[in-house]
Amino acid sequence: MARVVVDVMLKPEILDPQGQAVQRALPRLGFEGISDVRQGKRFELEVDGPVDEAALARIHDLAESFLANTVIEDFTVKVEEVAEAAK
Repeated sequence: MARVVVDVMLKPEILDPQGQAVQRALPRLGFEGISDVRQGKRFELEVDGPVDEAALARIHDLAESFLANTVIEDFTVKVEEVAEAAK
């Protein structure tokens, strides 16, 4: 079993009001020295069987057509190995 992670972020030129709100709150909460905050989404897909090029291509299509709004968002797809659960 493998995990495929799709990270979706607003494109750099798109205003991120939620990230800005977090950034403004940080000094009031005692967190100094953070110059920018951007908020995004993370999708973890558990895949049965091996993740080959065909599976990655299908997941890329899924991300492009359903998980991300590619007009305003960029996305990355990466594979993470999942350790088998202890029995």
